[in-house]
Amino acid sequence: MDIERFVADCIEANDGDHPQAAVLEVLSPAIGNPDAMLAAVGAPTEAGIKVLHSSRSLTIFSATWAPQMNLMPHNHLMWANIGIYTGREDNILWRETPGRIEAFGAKALFAGDVVALPVDVIHSVTNPLPRFTGGIHIYGGDFFNTTRSQWNPETLAREPSDGASIRRMFELENRRMRSRDDARY
Repeated sequence: MDIERFVADCIEANDGDHPQAAVLEVLSPAIGNPDAMLAAVGAPTEAGIKVLHSSRSLTIFSATWAPQMNLMPHNHLMWANIGIYTGREDNILWRETPGRIEAFGAKALFAGDVVALPVDVIHSVTNPLPRFTGGIHIYGGDFFNTTRSQWNPETLAREPSDGASIRRMFELENRRMRSRDDARY
């Protein structure tokens, strides 16, 4: 797996008439060999985001979820293609109702699986495993500089979200993991 070639192919695919479908055609075979993708991006050792490409029209990163990490319901306001190269990612799909959101579906992704999420998706993510999960996330826009929404996991109240708030969640997860590991010794 040549990660630079993969990114270049995604950028080229994004310039077509149906960018999400074209980019998914690049992602699917790359994730179809999860061991090669894992070797290309490296085995996860902490929760985080490793940016592979970021522009106004396309963002590509490797996201790693800590063991038992949960990410509250959130939207993207742009299409997303996600492929898992190690572990498992459970998604709960949500829809807006008057005054709140409600769950209406779920999708479990295992190593080698890909999913295309529409512009208006709201989902929450859980890594149910006692080990790290890693995936390639591709967004049809500037993921880090787009103000989006997230929903409080207890109240389901809407809150603002952006790249900085997402990074803070990963930092908190890494602190949680370190404190859990410290408690063992």
